[in-house]
Amino acid sequence: MWATERSGRDLGDIAERFPHFNDWLRGSRRPTLRQLEQFAKATHAPLGALLLPEPLSEPLPVPDFRTMPDAETERPSVDLLDTIFLCEQRQEWYREFARSSGQEALPLVGSLSLATPVPEAAQALQDALDFGVDERAYMPRWSDALTALIERAESAGVLVMVSGIVGGNTHRALDPQEFRGFAVVDELAPVIFVNGADTKAAQIFTLAHELAHVWLGQSAVSSANLVRPENHEVERWCNAVAAEFLVPMNSFRDDFNRNQPLDQQLRRLARRYKVSTLVVLRRVLDAGYIDRPTYEDAFEDELRRVLAVIRESEGGNYYNTQPYRTSRRFARAIVESTLEGQTLHRDAFRLLGFKKFSTFEGLREHLGIH
Repeated sequence: MWATERSGRDLGDIAERFPHFNDWLRGSRRPTLRQLEQFAKATHAPLGALLLPEPLSEPLPVPDFRTMPDAETERPSVDLLDTIFLCEQRQEWYREFARSSGQEALPLVGSLSLATPVPEAAQALQDALDFGVDERAYMPRWSDALTALIERAESAGVLVMVSGIVGGNTHRALDPQEFRGFAVVDELAPVIFVNGADTKAAQIFTLAHELAHVWLGQSAVSSANLVRPENHEVERWCNAVAAEFLVPMNSFRDDFNRNQPLDQQLRRLARRYKVSTLVVLRRVLDAGYIDRPTYEDAFEDELRRVLAVIRESEGGNYYNTQPYRTSRRFARAIVESTLEGQTLHRDAFRLLGFKKFSTFEGLREHLGIH
């Protein structure tokens, strides 16, 4: 039963695929080895773990700071676990690559603390990333702003991976209601993962939130929750830094028009700052223009509206998407290392999330590596 719950699969679907499933649970029938292998594959569970007398214990390998009210967070899904494990494998490879290349520790990692005032911390991110409000205001789409922030974070040495699926498996979609992102901090190879199944506007805030984690030097799985006060001091600080970084309060007060209806304000300012209307609404609260009960009611209404909007697809040209799924910085490094004979093609394919040499060649050409 634990394997089914862990996979997130519906019990009815499992019972339909495996007609004797209920008999297995009751102990009146034992599965054959072949059936057990098929069940392990269907639930993404290790075959050996199914033979253990007790359910497999799999705590998250990084601190869990999620506080999403609608998500069951007692047992992390196999999709979340597999995504973290894959990112850790990429990080391990890149750490050794960076060390062998003579790269020094990144001074930005852990350069701030919870005692750092929020405006000062946000300015530190701004100084490193140069992601100004006026520049964003002229970007036509939220995806343009997201791409710009990713590229600047990677230029600073952070590996940013944005994907809505597990590895390269398009049949395993990630659920933004379970998690929005995580950071795995390392002085040579800090990794940020952003759940690409979320809206582009939400991804921008998640990325900024996880960048704050890197500057703080604190790994975490996050919900980037804005509606209720966070239970964790670290999350409250990262949320505040991300909000100030993306929507500086001084600029926000100048842009806010008290004579305009709130819903119109949210859309206008979201376009200017290239964030979600939910982030703008939070800044309205932070500025003291509305009280918390009004904020929470407005947040729930706006959240329902946002969720009803069709999310931007991850689709399109594979080679445009793939480098962002794995981190362009990482993809370039491992492709070059493989061509130089330092990394096996087999290992490169596994970490990049595909199996064909032709896909590797296509990625090499797209990255401009000769």
